[in-house]
Amino acid sequence: MASTTPPAQSAPSTAPTVGFDLDMTLIDSRPGIRACYVALAERTGTYVDADLAVSRLGPPLVEELVNWFPAERVAETAELYRAMYPEYAITPTLALPGARDAIAAVQARGGRAIVVTAKYEPNAKLHLAHLGIEPDAVIGDLWAEQKALALREHGASVYVGDHTGDVRGARTAGAVSVAVATGPCDAAELEEAGADTVLTDLTEFPRWFSDYCSDN
Repeated sequence: MASTTPPAQSAPSTAPTVGFDLDMTLIDSRPGIRACYVALAERTGTYVDADLAVSRLGPPLVEELVNWFPAERVAETAELYRAMYPEYAITPTLALPGARDAIAAVQARGGRAIVVTAKYEPNAKLHLAHLGIEPDAVIGDLWAEQKALALREHGASVYVGDHTGDVRGARTAGAVSVAVATGPCDAAELEEAGADTVLTDLTEFPRWFSDYCSDN
C-alpha cells in the first residue's frame, strides 16, 4: 500500500542516493537477536524477555538494556552483547523479501545505496556480508534524528525505514521518507509520523523508485 502524499523533496534527475535502515527493513534479525539475548541472560545471570525485546527493535541497544540491567551495568553489558553478537546473531538472520532487489534498483540507475542504522557498525557489516547484500556504504550507531548526519553527508534524497524514528531521521535530513510496514510500527503509525510513502514491504520499492525517478 502506498500513500498519495507527495514527496517532501525532489530527487536529482540522475543517480540519486538512497539510504536504507537495516533491522526489519533489509533484514529480519529477530531470530539472531533473540538468540543473543538468551545467551546474554545465561552469561550474566540476569533475566531478559528476549521475545519482548525483539518485538520492539529499532532504538539503540542501550535503550533496551535499561529495561533489564541496572543503569551502572548497561555500558559494560552492551559491550558484552556486541562481542557475543557475531557468534549468535549473524547466521540465523534472514534477508527480508525484496531487500536485494531494492538495493539493486538504486544501483542499476547509477545511484548509491547506503545503509544507515542504529546497530553497532561492525555487526551491521557482518550481517550484510553474510547475506550477500552489497550497499555502497554502511554507517552505524545512529538513531532517529541522528541519522540525518549520515544522510546529509552522503547526499541522500530518500531514506527507507520501518520505524517512526526512521521517519524522523529522513525528515530531519530533508529526504523523502519511504516507510515499510515490516517492523514494530504499523502503516497507520508510520503515516501519522509523517512518512511520505508507506509500502507493505521492499518488494514494492523498485516500482516506487522507478516512478519516483521518472517524476523527478
